[in-house]
Amino acid sequence: MRKWLPLTAVCLGAFMLLVDVTIVTVALPDMAADMHTSFAGLQWVMDVYALALAALLLGAGSLADRIGRRRVYLGGLAVFAAASLACGLATGPAALIAFRAVQGVGGAAMFATTMALLSSAYQGRDRGVAFGVWGAVNGAAAATGPIIGGLLTEHFGWRWIFFINLPVCALAVWVTLRAVAESRNPHATGLDLPGMAAFTAGAGALTYALIRVGENGWTSAATLGLLGLAAAAFAAFVLVELRSSRPMLDLALFRSPNFVAVMAGGLLLSGAAFSYLMYVSLWLQSAEGMGPVRAGLVLVPMSLAAFTVSAVAGRLLHGAPARLSIGGGLLLIGVGALLQAWMLDAGDGWTALVPGLVLTGIGVGMATPPLAATAMAAVAPARAGMAGGALNTARQLGNALGIAVLGVVFHAGLVSGLGGQPREAADVLASGGAGHLLAAAPAAREWVEAAFASGLRETFLASGVMGLVGALVVVLLIRRPAAVAPVPARAASAAAATGPAERASV
Repeated sequence: MRKWLPLTAVCLGAFMLLVDVTIVTVALPDMAADMHTSFAGLQWVMDVYALALAALLLGAGSLADRIGRRRVYLGGLAVFAAASLACGLATGPAALIAFRAVQGVGGAAMFATTMALLSSAYQGRDRGVAFGVWGAVNGAAAATGPIIGGLLTEHFGWRWIFFINLPVCALAVWVTLRAVAESRNPHATGLDLPGMAAFTAGAGALTYALIRVGENGWTSAATLGLLGLAAAAFAAFVLVELRSSRPMLDLALFRSPNFVAVMAGGLLLSGAAFSYLMYVSLWLQSAEGMGPVRAGLVLVPMSLAAFTVSAVAGRLLHGAPARLSIGGGLLLIGVGALLQAWMLDAGDGWTALVPGLVLTGIGVGMATPPLAATAMAAVAPARAGMAGGALNTARQLGNALGIAVLGVVFHAGLVSGLGGQPREAADVLASGGAGHLLAAAPAAREWVEAAFASGLRETFLASGVMGLVGALVVVLLIRRPAAVAPVPARAASAAAATGPAERASV
């Protein structure tokens, strides 16, 4: 059994990484109450982690190829553990957000190296078994994350969602040191530090502008300045990549319509399917009075549907054109969000969401495996690693931007549903204050429910549009009807079910 110790080391890190993100979703209301943070603060707790992953994934992979994948993986585990401890000890929202960003740095180092470590540790049939187990563990992490997070938050407090990472990190480090051999790419080139800096600046400025637009307005100097900074940074990124001898992302890949479709599909899939979950959790716990465990259970049907369907789709959709499987999956994601918008009215409970969540999960399970395979097939074999990293980056960025965009929509919907209540009441509801408000004034329940129903409906509508646009882009751009190479079913299921925390390209 010693030969499976490298798989154990990699799976421990991946499980922790994915559980940590889904844990945070159900813990947000308790964080808000404990730290008295604002709506923007809640968004940043989720967003800054995804931004760090999106910005550093490609760079971390390049660094690992150059100095050693095991070394970078161990460094990621150490950074992740230290940041988890700091998150658990944080005394204010600013510190928590900052340490979440550091967590993202460690997560990017782990996430960028797991598949390379498995590829170097196993060959032939053992490699297939390893990737299958790895995929199943990732899928299980996504499905059980909300429940684990709910149990820890409800019985021990939200800080334990971070403290629990420490023993897991220690075990992963021990197994990695004992069983994982070092590997690197002897032909690896240097790091594209200017490209990484430009991309990070652009993504951060754009996300910050979208998070602040609810307070500043679209035409304010602050919003326009941040949007201008984002545009300038992304333009600089393009120039750097075009002129660099060792670009972080070879822009020539975008000459392939299939690759463009995959990047757009991955970005919009994450934004449409996962970004609204934090607002659903906020409603379930602050307005509906659910504990974290029950709120986590409400979100499980989507993860289970994605996990199950992706495992089946790998076999049933083998030979199907990628444009239909990816486009059809995005279509189901969009329809699932629209179904939730249609079924939810003021006074309705969580059951109104379940059909739409399941339909969305089916769409995720249907679209994700061929997304990864199409990304690989759209480029030359020498660029397969870069293509996979680019897809993961697009999906992380889609999650981060989705949370920010839907936050604007959600807050505007709350305001429109307030009736005669003051606009400031929307800020109270968005910051998780509905429970305290209802405890002090039970008669407010009618307008609180109306406001949340309005906010969530608008959010689901925006998510539905993202899904439908993604389906249209994929169908129009992926022109070749030929089937793509299938992804191992269990490994693909991990990518489908992981939700916002990120999906691994396989």
